[in-house]
Amino acid sequence: MNLTYNQFEILVTIECEQDKKHTQRTLAARLDMSLGLVNKTLEELKEQELILARTGSRYEVTLKGYNWLEPYKVKKAIFIAAGFGSRLVPITLNTPKPLILVHGKRIIETLLDAVVDAGIKDITIVRGYLGEQFDVLLKKYPTIKFVENPLYNESNNISSMMMVRENLSNSYVFESDLMLYNPKLIRKYEYTSNYLGMKVDMTDDWCFFTKRGYISKLGVGGKNCHHMFGISYWNKEDGEKMADDIKASFEMPGGKEKYWDEVALRDFISHYKIMVKPCHKEDIIEIDTFNELKAIDPIYAV
Repeated sequence: MNLTYNQFEILVTIECEQDKKHTQRTLAARLDMSLGLVNKTLEELKEQELILARTGSRYEVTLKGYNWLEPYKVKKAIFIAAGFGSRLVPITLNTPKPLILVHGKRIIETLLDAVVDAGIKDITIVRGYLGEQFDVLLKKYPTIKFVENPLYNESNNISSMMMVRENLSNSYVFESDLMLYNPKLIRKYEYTSNYLGMKVDMTDDWCFFTKRGYISKLGVGGKNCHHMFGISYWNKEDGEKMADDIKASFEMPGGKEKYWDEVALRDFISHYKIMVKPCHKEDIIEIDTFNELKAIDPIYAV
């Protein structure tokens, strides 16, 4: 019941939009595959009875197809939301960064809506600074579970992951200060552990370098790399390994000052094989400073 990566991507694309036409050319353009590879993969899926071809370039996922997708199903979503957000002062003096309104919608809600739309019901938010304010989310998202991080003021976000490190299998992990414009990036199924990244010629921000689609090195600033966004997915095996590795990194000298991403992408990179999940500039944005916030939403420019 193992799917190849190409089979998985086409099958998931069809599953998400079974009411739409999927010509071989549109699939090739959308998934950055050659037309020949798309044709070959569609034939494989039909031969294995994972999809049925309908009229008008439409396909339907079969019951067997859903059974084959089941091991790849995302089961949980964890949000890191404990920090102060010092670079967004004065707004964050009274409001946690993820709860800031941008065009009338809280930043974290752009992520939560995508998670709910993907059918992910197990949602945990790790909170700290002004944590009680996150209770406002329960009205719209009543299934949220909160985990308190009492160390948020004396450590980096690795302390938040210490609180939930046993729950990472088959789970998305989100930094909660990202404005998500393309909710389709959050899916019901993921092929394997991955980090969201945007291919860039140059960046002075957090980034990673790759070999054959897998992350080989983490950096701050670089050329011909991927700008890193704080959305990742962890399969069952990697999630179980992370429970031990997060604790080990946290207990290293200076461990409390680490970003949690350094665990798998630096300290224990040999333990993992993590793919890049590509995104584009228009898909997502991280609002780092008050000036950036004012540029995005003019209401703050008064």
